[in-house]
Amino acid sequence: MTETYVVVGASLAGARAVEALRNEGFDGRIILVGAEYHLPYDRPPLSKEVILGSKDPTDTLIHKSDFYSRNDIELLLGARARRIDTHGRRVELHDGVSIQADKVLLCTGTTPRRPEIPGLDLDGVHFLRTVDDAIAIRDRMRAGADVVILGGGLIGIELAASALQLGNQVTVLERSDAVLGRVLPERIAQCLVRFHVEQGVRMVTGAKVTAVEGDHRVRRVTMDDGTHIEADLVVVGVGVAPAVDVAVNSGIDVDNGIVVDEFCETSVPGVYAAGDVASSPCSHDSGRIRLEHWQNAQNQGIAAARSMVGRREPYRDLPWFWSDQGQTNIQVAGRLHPEDHVVWRGSPESLQFTAFHLRDSVLVGAVGVNRRREVRMAMSLIERRARPEPALLSDPAVDLRSIHDAATPAGQQ
Repeated sequence: MTETYVVVGASLAGARAVEALRNEGFDGRIILVGAEYHLPYDRPPLSKEVILGSKDPTDTLIHKSDFYSRNDIELLLGARARRIDTHGRRVELHDGVSIQADKVLLCTGTTPRRPEIPGLDLDGVHFLRTVDDAIAIRDRMRAGADVVILGGGLIGIELAASALQLGNQVTVLERSDAVLGRVLPERIAQCLVRFHVEQGVRMVTGAKVTAVEGDHRVRRVTMDDGTHIEADLVVVGVGVAPAVDVAVNSGIDVDNGIVVDEFCETSVPGVYAAGDVASSPCSHDSGRIRLEHWQNAQNQGIAAARSMVGRREPYRDLPWFWSDQGQTNIQVAGRLHPEDHVVWRGSPESLQFTAFHLRDSVLVGAVGVNRRREVRMAMSLIERRARPEPALLSDPAVDLRSIHDAATPAGQQ
């Protein structure tokens, strides 16, 4: 009897998973369910190339449109899953349709957090999550507009850089005391903020927004101290939450995401999860981790597909992400802790550097600004749990490849 595998979420993880199922030889029925009407696409370009108009939305597609028909993958787009009947093995959709499934993979991703601020329904207020959101923002982001961005995380700063590049006046309002403070070490975040301010972005920290105001259309943002900031366009980017509704409705364990084991399987046998929504055991540190990064979505989707067809190999992927902010590229590998010993190669103030994070003399992480190659080499050292000499790491005249060859892995003396 032919088996049916259903992948819920036409995301990067979902698209790579259905591709991997066919690559692994699964010849049963594959159904990919997606809430949007678009074919699966990459999200990183939304805050940059799509907003800037340098990339057409169709250029962000993960696979060409004929890929799915050629591989006999059924698409159910514009369809939302409600729950999984884990006993009857059926995926129930919001429109009442149910699909018999032998195995299910949840790649539902995240949803934008919506702060409790009056006025977010006004015309000209946007969230950025989908390609339609990006197109709507692009169409409103005319040169000379007053653009206000709520949230000073990676997406907010990427948007700020794009808006400035298009000739707008840009203000970033961050509720905490530090822009980029939740994603980057303090000194690095400060250097990047200084760069963006010098470029012309206005940054306000400790900003408590009480209302977004206007007559049908947004006109200003009001702060708790009575300050008004003029706004033709407001973009809200205060973080995301894992989209766990399907799991909760199905009795599947959740804890800051859908809880999975090292094989991407949930608390219900035969139901798997991957990508931004999955809370996984951390192979490079203690505890669990949920990553909202492109590489993890791609690789974990593939790993989950392999587990579904019986190739149960523990998923052990080193955390890595990047951010392009104007012409500045930031890359972060590993898990960084404030107490790590940091070795600098180059100067943070120059925005040409790599910061190596050592814990008990073992290289556990690296941050590079405009240093792609060095971060890639550092990732190899991190995977080996190498103990490189700090003096060699800090010396720009020393090729990291020689450090890689000479470094002693932890546990080998």
